[in-house]
Parts: sequence; C-alpha cells; structure tokens
Amino acid sequence: MMEVTSERRGTAVIINTEGRVDGSNASDFQDALEAAIGADDDSVILNLAQLDYISSAGLRIILLSAKNLRQRDVSFAISSLSPSVHELFIISGFDQIIAIHSSPDTALAALQG
Repeated sequence: MMEVTSERRGTAVIINTEGRVDGSNASDFQDALEAAIGADDDSVILNLAQLDYISSAGLRIILLSAKNLRQRDVSFAISSLSPSVHELFIISGFDQIIAIHSSPDTALAALQG
C-alpha cells in the first residue's frame, strides 16, 4: 500500500510518500510524482518520513524524476529517511547523487537558500 500527497509552499512542492514502493506500484508512484509537480515549481522535496520500504523499481523512479527535474532546472532533494531506507540510499549510492536532508524544512531552506 502506498499513498502520495503533496503540499505547496510558494514555488516549492513537498511530496509526502507513505507505505511501500515496489515493483507492483512503481508506475503508480511515478504517476503520482508527475501529477504533484507543477510546471511553475522551482523546488521539489520528496519527504519519505512515512516510507517503510522502497525497492529498486522505486529507486529507479526517483532517479528518473531527479534527472527530469535537473533538465528543467528544478531543484530536487529528499528528506526524512527512516534508518532502513537511508541505509539503502547509502548502499545504492543515491546519497552521492541526490541531496538528503533531515526534514522538509531544512531541505527547503537548502534548495531556496
């Protein structure tokens, strides 16, 4: 089960993901991310505080989203990883590719600072 919600703060969007992202719902995850990001957004923060699990399929969606946003010159960061998800990001090297912050507020300050 996965739920994606978003909240706007000026020209930034914070996308909250809850539950699990795996091969069975990765395309739904991608669709939800794309729907949450507006044409005028200049910063996107993916808040994973309530994410219990993410598979390689979910990681691939995050990487594709980061690449697409970079091409549009939109800042992107991830926040609030649980210890197990954070370990996966380190093992996969994602922490070297995508900025990771402790909270949506610190990520927003870093992206817009």
